[in-house]
Amino acid sequence: MSEAVAIACPTDAGVTDFRECLRLLRDGNPEDGLTRVRRALELEPQNPFYLSYAGLLTAIAERKYSIAESLCKEAVKLKRNHPQPYLNLAEVYVCAGRNADAVETLRKGLRSAGRDVRIRHALAKMRMRRNPVLNFLHRDHPLNRLFGAWRHRILGPVKNK
Repeated sequence: MSEAVAIACPTDAGVTDFRECLRLLRDGNPEDGLTRVRRALELEPQNPFYLSYAGLLTAIAERKYSIAESLCKEAVKLKRNHPQPYLNLAEVYVCAGRNADAVETLRKGLRSAGRDVRIRHALAKMRMRRNPVLNFLHRDHPLNRLFGAWRHRILGPVKNK
């Protein structure tokens, strides 16, 4: 009788580290998540998802935005037809305070990856709004809604920088 022996291959270790990275990110522990995704990235340096999340976690945990941006851009080049690299790059831009770049990235993601619901939702959250016309009243006050509609008809939608 022979026993089946499970052999752990490097890609299994990378997948395990990546899954743990995602769990740590979800649980609000980006520093440890960054350690895990870097370990996975050592095993598969051209994996676009590992690159993308390494960039996102670098921005969140270390605030190294230029490094994070380059990692995420590399992931987008490798996987243009998938929405997640675009979402992560946009989140890096938001962390860096570059909302207009985030919106442009999400729009590119819609064109390249299809009309993904996650990208549309992220764009809706990023939507630029003008200040209320009467700033001493709440945004939902009937006068602000009326004057805001008139302003929108005259000036058109908000232009992103």
